[in-house]
Amino acid sequence: MIKTTLRMELFFVLLIFPHSSCNNNLNSGFDGDINLPPGFKIETYAGNVGNARSMALSESGILFVGTRQTGGNVYAVLDTNKDFIADEVVVVAAGLNMPNGVALRDGDLYVAEVSRILRYNDIEQTFRNKPLPEIIRDDLPTETHHGWKFIRFGPDGKLYVPVGAPCNICFSEDERFASIMRMNPDGSELEVFAHGIRNTVGFDFHPSTNELWFTDNGRDWLGDNLPPDELNHAPLAGLHFGYPFWHGSNIPDPEFGSGHTASEFNLPAQELGPHVAALGLRFYTGDMFPSEYKNQIFIAEHGSWNRSEKTGYRVMLVKLEGNNVVSYEPFAYGWLKGETVLGRPVDIQQMPDGSLLVSDDHAGVIYRISYE
Repeated sequence: MIKTTLRMELFFVLLIFPHSSCNNNLNSGFDGDINLPPGFKIETYAGNVGNARSMALSESGILFVGTRQTGGNVYAVLDTNKDFIADEVVVVAAGLNMPNGVALRDGDLYVAEVSRILRYNDIEQTFRNKPLPEIIRDDLPTETHHGWKFIRFGPDGKLYVPVGAPCNICFSEDERFASIMRMNPDGSELEVFAHGIRNTVGFDFHPSTNELWFTDNGRDWLGDNLPPDELNHAPLAGLHFGYPFWHGSNIPDPEFGSGHTASEFNLPAQELGPHVAALGLRFYTGDMFPSEYKNQIFIAEHGSWNRSEKTGYRVMLVKLEGNNVVSYEPFAYGWLKGETVLGRPVDIQQMPDGSLLVSDDHAGVIYRISYE
């Protein structure tokens, strides 16, 4: 591994913007050394995107970014001269309830709040005008514990919407909790696709098989090293992934696991680090990176919040052979210096040229990773 020096000059902006846009004026920040494999480099793509979380890229190249805050914003990030440095950040919508999830379909922007799915029609033409959304659904659970959502359209044309567990560890009779659901683009035919998922904030569909792969955050308060976060594979609907009864491959929950066995559940394709807070997941389909990266998985690990020694705060690479994981290894790291946190990766977005964007809600930055 080599070190690529990343100059991150951050412009701190108010959570409530007095205007709908601000110039990408980057100043007064910190220096960080981000470790990458040979030939890769990382640079700041946009430096004033407060609480940057999930990302979605439009056909014309506008990057839409959600946030996880109560009273949060949705941003449009523009690189008008195509030099891979954003020129402008526009606040598309403000005052939303944890608008973490963003997705695009047929020119419309879908935004997931805690209990609502919104659609901003013809977004590329209206994003500067504080457009009013159409409410697609407003009957999802209102609990904010794990209530923020990552959303994504599947190859079947349906919008996939997770509903996290409303607690650290509990069982709910409401089957919507601890699940991934899906619906038609107009909000109809809402159904549970997968069960037993504590909190997924990132998923993608395999570019060859179209099957769903997702991260899941393990429960807290079983110690520093238990349980692992998970990378899961859902080739069909109706599978159960263990929560709250089973964790990882072989860990029965001390409260809910009695009487259950591993054979009842769909076990992880890969156990990830404990408490790393694995979030965004993306299959790499571009041509910029060397061929060994094609159709492999990048995972953003947001980093632990209650471990006695911090872990995560990095981008990991998972290599597959068929549906079997053959390695799980660091790809980009250095946002954690000892116990000092400099950044927290959240989501990964592939660009048309094959480079990758990584959002960081701690620093309010979006990075670009490229290969030469």
